Amino acid sequence: MTRPVTLFTGQWADLSLKVLAKKAKQFSYDGLELACFGEHFNVSKAATDQRYCDERRSVLNEYGLNTWAISIHLISQAVCDIIDERRHKQILPTHVWGNGKDVHKRAAEEVMKSAHAAKNMGINVVNGFTGSKIWHLLYSFPPVHNDQIQEGYDDFAEKWNPILDEFKKCNVKYALEVHPTEIAFDIVSAQRALESLKYRPEFGFNYDPSHLGYQGVDYVGFIRKFYDRIYHVHMKDVYWSWDQPCEAGVFGGYTKFGDTRRFWEFRSLGRGSINFEKIIRALNSINYSGPLSVEWEDVGMEREYGAKEAAQFVRKLNFKPSEIAFDAAFEKQ
Repeated sequence: MTRPVTLFTGQWADLSLKVLAKKAKQFSYDGLELACFGEHFNVSKAATDQRYCDERRSVLNEYGLNTWAISIHLISQAVCDIIDERRHKQILPTHVWGNGKDVHKRAAEEVMKSAHAAKNMGINVVNGFTGSKIWHLLYSFPPVHNDQIQEGYDDFAEKWNPILDEFKKCNVKYALEVHPTEIAFDIVSAQRALESLKYRPEFGFNYDPSHLGYQGVDYVGFIRKFYDRIYHVHMKDVYWSWDQPCEAGVFGGYTKFGDTRRFWEFRSLGRGSINFEKIIRALNSINYSGPLSVEWEDVGMEREYGAKEAAQFVRKLNFKPSEIAFDAAFEKQ
């Protein structure tokens, strides 16, 4: 089991794919997880133009790189969200935002296109978000009624089942990155999302421990719980300060990343609180053989230094499971 080590391009959208591919090769990555924004990957083109997909692959091939997944996080966020013009307009492409009306519909259509785009690229995983119409009900005061939460999951199923029908046609999986502001943000809500979709196989998870650890969620247990739904893996670290008091707690206190008053902060791999050896052992136990994709985020570190260091960190840790029992040699024949 040789798992490729890839770099997610979302935090590098200011660079052309060609420039980033050259850097990624120098950093010792095997490939790129292509973000569907910026210049890196155009879903609409890729869904209908095989030549465009071939050109994207040729850029990667020029530097000895491959791709195993594309990621449509920004657009997919708008499928279930309550649309907020000031916030959503800035992350959505013009053709999805339109006049600000029917945004849910156009976002859903674009996510459907991503299934065809992935098929044309010869890959079978699209990573992304779902959005959620009930995220604002997270803290139950004034008291939230159970039927309000159920309405949120019903809305999710209503909007995503037609999308997943398109994924089924293309034999492509959709991997939700379990994350605050999504319909699934921890183990319990992820289980409910699967139940809402009646466990259809087209829907699973892009596992990212950084969004679970600081919440106090069992991020290793998540792998074992959803062993058959881990379709892709993000390697991203996060630091949290259980051992010292802070001014802004788990909810962030309306602070921005980098504020020293925060309880948690994304960190470069190996510099946070996540135990990645436990994660690798858990991934080995479920026979996960897909990419380990570095999503590099550290507001306090220069990104090229961090990306190179992160690749080395993952390679050192990416050990195979044993094929024999260590004590087998002791047994009498």
